[in-house]
Formats: sequence, structure tokens, C-alpha cells
Amino acid sequence: MTQMAGIEAGEILQGIREWVEIETPTDSPPSVNRLMDEVQSSYEALGATTRRIPRDGFGDCLRVRCPWGGDEPGILVLSHLDTVHPLGTIERLPFHVDGDRAFGPGIYDMKGGAFLAFHAFRHLVRQGRQTPLPLTFLYNSDEEMSSEGSRPLIEEQARQAKYVLVTEPCRDGGKVVTSRKGTARFTLTFEGRPSHSGSKHEEGRSAIKELARQILLLEEMTDYERGLTVNVGVVSGGTRSNVVPAEAVAEVDMRVPSREIAEEAIAKVQNLKPFDPDVRIRVEGGAKRPPFEPSEEGMALFQHAQGVARELGFDLTDVTTGGASDGNFTAPMVPTLDGLGVDGEGAHTFHEQLYVSSLEPRCALMLRLFETLK
Repeated sequence: MTQMAGIEAGEILQGIREWVEIETPTDSPPSVNRLMDEVQSSYEALGATTRRIPRDGFGDCLRVRCPWGGDEPGILVLSHLDTVHPLGTIERLPFHVDGDRAFGPGIYDMKGGAFLAFHAFRHLVRQGRQTPLPLTFLYNSDEEMSSEGSRPLIEEQARQAKYVLVTEPCRDGGKVVTSRKGTARFTLTFEGRPSHSGSKHEEGRSAIKELARQILLLEEMTDYERGLTVNVGVVSGGTRSNVVPAEAVAEVDMRVPSREIAEEAIAKVQNLKPFDPDVRIRVEGGAKRPPFEPSEEGMALFQHAQGVARELGFDLTDVTTGGASDGNFTAPMVPTLDGLGVDGEGAHTFHEQLYVSSLEPRCALMLRLFETLK
């Protein structure tokens, strides 16, 4: 690995620590905004232009533009500052370092990668260097809740960009992401007929029985060869054991590798028919994020990154993942490279961690992409 002057793991890790110790659960807008304040002031101190975008029910989004290059299409860097961890997690998982591992809530997904983007920009400013293309950084506040409110903003910024780089964590020991499955979510409500389970059982129509039969049908849609998965993750229903249940509810997650498969599978769920004609099924929901499918332009961007990595002294490979990101929104309209953040493990868990040894090479890769994309 070629060392780059001014890119030091210790300084990067200290900055990540400061961001991690400001907890930012998606459902606590004031908490998210405290970190947005810190990030905004840090960029402004480097001469960047910033704009806060208020959001109903969520923290603000933050758009940052470098002081060079004007408004021509450039590089859009996507990051999110919200995490899945509730307030107080920092007490259970305090920031600490154990050998090559640094722990903390959101450190891997994705405050580590978000900070790398900032540090790469800071390095440019310190060195008095500019990039061939202007840089725009967009920090999102609701990615962990599917970015439903921020999607229009993300797509608006992507339409003005030539490339999109996403600072989600890398996969499997350093692989970047060149495609992701799309997502769909559904809530299924079953309405039956209540009755006494002892004296009038035959008069009832069990919503739970119908739910159970539909669960089997839904789960059987999973087809690993096609890359389609359907997961009934939450179920509820009934009131008492001696009452034939009149209502039941299921929450369903679907992952789809292509638009074609998405259209087919989503339509199947939305048109479910009851086994028992006396039970009603109400289906709410649908597509959340479109599939991030491989494209010629996207693979060309990846190959460029491979060349940059070779110059830095390491090999870069790619992977397809079932997890979705904001890159799903941008990939259909502009070349997008995802998984450019830190290496580590344990996203969304109480052992979330990054590998300190990944900080310098991943930051150097980000910096060199800024400097070489034209």
C-alpha cells in the first residue's frame, strides 16, 4: 500500500470518534441535527458552501459544494448520518479501540465512510489542490428508514452529476458494490369473523388461519437462483385463545434483482386472493427502492477505481449485495459506485466495528477518485 502524506489513520479515527459520540437515531431529529451542525461548520471552515434542507419529521439534510468548478456536472458523494441505534446505545457500546478494531454505534454503517469523504476533501484543501470536476456532498438523515422523504432531493442532485460515489461500508474485506437488489415492503391485513371458539367455532372465520396459509405462499416465492427473496418478518393477530380471530397482520420484506422481476413479484403480492372467500385481505405498500442493476457506464467507473487502487498498491474487487442504499436511486440515471466506505463488520448490532487498517487505503482511494475522474 502506497502511503499518502497527510492521510493518517490516527487523525481519521479521532474525527470518526467525534461523529460517533454524537448519537443520531433516525427517529430523533434534534439528535441528527446536532451532528449536521458539526458537519456543516467543519465544511464551512474549509471554504465550502453549504445548504441545510429541513425535513418534516426527520433531521435536516445537508448539501455541501466545493469552492471550485462552478455548477458543471461533477461528482456527487452520498452519505447518511442517521443510524438504527436508539439514544443511549453509546453507553452500551462506547467508542473504544481493541487492536485493529474500533467500536461504536454507527461506526461502520456509516459514519466511518461519511467521515472519509470529509477528510479526503479536507486533505485537498490543506494541500491547496483542486479536482477536475466539482464536488458535491449530500448528507442524508433518513436512509435507515428507506429515504422516503429525501429521495426527491437525492434524485435531483444525481441528475446534475456526472458520477455518484456512495460511502456505505465496503463488503467482504474491501469489495466495492456495483449492484444492489431493490426493495419492496408490504403490510397485509386479514379481516375474518369472530366467534366463540367453543360453542360457535363453525361460525367464525379465522384471520390467523388465512394469514398462516398466505405466509407459506409468500415464502415460497423466494427463488435464490433468480435472486428473489420474500420474508414475512412480523406477524400479529387475535385477542384471546377462546375467540376465533377476526384480524391478523403481517409485515413483508421483498428483495428483487431487476425491474422485470420486481414488477412480476410485486404484482403477485398486491393481487393475493384469500383461500377462504369469507376472509378479506388488504395489501398496502409496494416498491421502496429500485434495483441498482449493473450498467456499462457503472462498470466503467468501477474499472477506473480498480486502476486507481492498483496505483495505490492494492486490489479492488466488486460484489452484488441484497442490502439497499441511496445508490439504488441514483444508479438508474448516472454511473454509481457504492461501498466506498470503511471495512468492518456488525452493522446494526451491539458489536459494530471498523478495521483501523482500512482507514488510510479507503481514504486514499476516495481522494484519488476525486482527483482522477473527469
